[in-house]
Amino acid sequence: MYYVYKIISDTRLYEIQDYISYTIIIISDTKERQFAMEQLTRKAYAKINLGLDVLRRRPDGYHEVKMIMQTVDIYDTLTFRKLEERELSEKEKSSTEPVIRIYSDHETLPCNKSNLIYKAAALVMKIYEIKSGVAITLEKRIPIAAGMAGGSTDAAAVFHGLNELFELGMSPDEMKGMGVTIGADVPYCIMGGTALSEGIGEILTRLPAPPKAYLLVAKPDINVSTKFVYENLHADTLSYHPDIDGMVQAIKEGSLEGITDRMGNVLETVTEKEYPVIARIKEEMKKAGAENALMSGSGPTVFGIYRQKEIAQKAYGILKEQGLAKQIFVTEFAASCTDER
Repeated sequence: MYYVYKIISDTRLYEIQDYISYTIIIISDTKERQFAMEQLTRKAYAKINLGLDVLRRRPDGYHEVKMIMQTVDIYDTLTFRKLEERELSEKEKSSTEPVIRIYSDHETLPCNKSNLIYKAAALVMKIYEIKSGVAITLEKRIPIAAGMAGGSTDAAAVFHGLNELFELGMSPDEMKGMGVTIGADVPYCIMGGTALSEGIGEILTRLPAPPKAYLLVAKPDINVSTKFVYENLHADTLSYHPDIDGMVQAIKEGSLEGITDRMGNVLETVTEKEYPVIARIKEEMKKAGAENALMSGSGPTVFGIYRQKEIAQKAYGILKEQGLAKQIFVTEFAASCTDER
């Protein structure tokens, strides 16, 4: 049998043709919209810190920070699908907990309750009393344990994705309020773009996008524990603090030189000491033409900022040849942390 599909106006006409006869089936636009709402896909973008300062450790154990967060065009992809009742086991149907199934193409990533994707989904489904289950499929591209908020941006995508999938009507502020209970970087990842981040990361001030530039992002073959870095940081004895206020002004003025001159991260005092390869990658990036290079977050990822794409690509080749990093990207700044695909 031979099938021909045609689209006419807002109604789909499926002409099913064999050698003898025609049959025409009309599927309403309303039904198609309903199907579209059963499944959707979102991108979850990584972040870097153009500047990161730690002001003090609070009595509750959290650290007060002052940093410039920036979204970059490296992303995971999450697909959300409502589970039909026939897909649920009898145990799942009778369970008081939300049914959340996570699938990932990354074999070492846990797909259980410890995953921030699960925590975000469980929180939303509990608050909004969502009884139907959800399946979430993750295509992982952001390096893991890299200081690029890979877990936090995935959680942010869950808030956006479930908000749309179940038509919950959550505002960005409502999502950020829930997100901070999961992780300090989640509120920023819900907002995305360029921002001054203060408090424990939940006080956000949106900033203009920085001037166009090219980034070389390199993650060496090591994983860094954020907890280890902060536990070994002595904020009260730091002799150097990056000029975050000056960087904010440089961003507002659109000065790339003003931004790169003020790049700094106090967490390097801990991570670089533990992993000297970070300092070496920074040095190689600068030797290869970077305006400046810096470790992102608690590390170990390093990024360099380049004015020309060709220079960034050449530096990519140098790093790859030297074998200093396992994952290397040439990319750019991005406007937001999540968007629909």
